[in-house]
Amino acid sequence: MKIKIYFFYILPLLFPLLWLLTGCPKPPEEPFAATPYTLEIPRYFPTNLHIPKENPLTVEGIELGRHLFYDERLCGYLGNNPDSMMSCATCHVQANNFDVGMNNTRFPDGKTFGLSGKPTPHNTMPLMNLVFNREGYFWNGMIHESNPNVLQRSLEDVVLMGIIAPHEMNSTPERAVYALSQNPKYAVLFTKAFGTEEINISRIQKAIAQFIRTLVSGNSKFDRFYCGTEKLTDAEMRGYLLFSTEEGADCFHCHGGDGTPLFTTNLYYNNALSTVFDDSRDRFAFTHNNRDIGAYRAPSLRNIILSPPYMHDGRFKTIDEVLDFYNLGLQNSPYVHPLMHKAEQGGACLTPSQIADLKAFLNTLTDEEFLTNPKFSKP
Repeated sequence: MKIKIYFFYILPLLFPLLWLLTGCPKPPEEPFAATPYTLEIPRYFPTNLHIPKENPLTVEGIELGRHLFYDERLCGYLGNNPDSMMSCATCHVQANNFDVGMNNTRFPDGKTFGLSGKPTPHNTMPLMNLVFNREGYFWNGMIHESNPNVLQRSLEDVVLMGIIAPHEMNSTPERAVYALSQNPKYAVLFTKAFGTEEINISRIQKAIAQFIRTLVSGNSKFDRFYCGTEKLTDAEMRGYLLFSTEEGADCFHCHGGDGTPLFTTNLYYNNALSTVFDDSRDRFAFTHNNRDIGAYRAPSLRNIILSPPYMHDGRFKTIDEVLDFYNLGLQNSPYVHPLMHKAEQGGACLTPSQIADLKAFLNTLTDEEFLTNPKFSKP
């Protein structure tokens, strides 16, 4: 009887409690969102950035990408043999304009090869100002949204190719993910960047691509001259005029010195390098357009002094060899690009003093801040 009485008094008190526990809807959880990152664009640079909607720049994603870019376990190797380790930074060295360079201890002659021992088909290209490039990646531009013949069409895909290609890391996504998961720091970094600890290849691709898109160079002596804060020497100014005129060295058509601060059009040209076209990876291999036989991307001339070896095959080891080629070594053929106005005469035919002036100008394109910026260096 007492039990029934107690229950009679307690039951009304239980209803409000049950209502609080089950009746009140929980507030919806806010979706995870990393901190948006605003890219600082140098003055006079393009503002049309190549950043996919599905991978926006975030503070946390970029920081994760920086760690991954320099991590030699990205290749999936967990041992201690340095010859079996490889990161993005193994071939893309900040002090060398994120290019391989001739002083690379792993590749002392600038000729890169993968962990399989297989040589890289083409000379490496600098990872600089790619956020402004909409014309495809690599020397032939085959990695592009318009290419129906490949699955890889974005910078994120380039990251994956670096991991699996025999002439690069020669690994698999599974090995890369497993190796990285052994480092406890990544549980924290991936959570900050993507909301959970999960490490997968898609997130790895996105983070490294985010970091690479922040590698912007735009504070050379020439930039300061262009903005009116520094003067060029007489020799540098003479070199600039040679660079920018058809009567001079005629460089500007392909390298964009006519008010284009990237110093490249990012387009593809047969530059009269040879009359033999047997490379299965030239621009023609992608487009199947006869006008692209023997054609390759015009690389940016920013930090060019620090980006040897030169040309798609790395045949020139110094900038002096490059200048000699364009001055007296052009080889004319039916496939030379029409903008190579000096091809019929074999080159620009400049005097030694003019060559010295042109080289002096190219030196003004070196951006020391970019080459030493701690935001781009190894964590």
